[in-house]
Amino acid sequence: MAEYSFHPLAEIDGATWLTLLNDPEVHRHMPLGGTAWTASAAADWARGKDAQWTTNGYGPWAVRVDGVFAGWGGFQKEGADADLGLVLLPQFWGHGARLHAAMLAKGFDELGLPSVTILLPRSRVRMKGLVRLGYLPDGEIVYDSHRFLRFRMLAR
Repeated sequence: MAEYSFHPLAEIDGATWLTLLNDPEVHRHMPLGGTAWTASAAADWARGKDAQWTTNGYGPWAVRVDGVFAGWGGFQKEGADADLGLVLLPQFWGHGARLHAAMLAKGFDELGLPSVTILLPRSRVRMKGLVRLGYLPDGEIVYDSHRFLRFRMLAR
């Protein structure tokens, strides 16, 4: 079984972030991903994500699978909600369910979050898996002119 570890995003250098942030397969599911990242912009982005820990008491992590950079995931404040995001390099997409479970455990058990939301762009057509995991449909939101479906899970 793979070993997962979570780290501050700033621990990953800007050039490594470019592998993820400029990947066309990743962009297919990230309408807010932007275009053509630079190493400097990626490093600034990572510092901004890390600052959420100070501001909100929670935030995202850089994710490593067996010591290898795989992407990022964790919680971001969206209105009054802690929204769970997970963005992985395509070669790590098969690890999503176990990483999701590990992040939920951290969110509910360690951070004491009362609920977690997930926002999915309309390009994601498979939603039944979220319901099996315990998420319930919770409306739609528009963010930066993009429509997202929102799902919510209450703390166990």
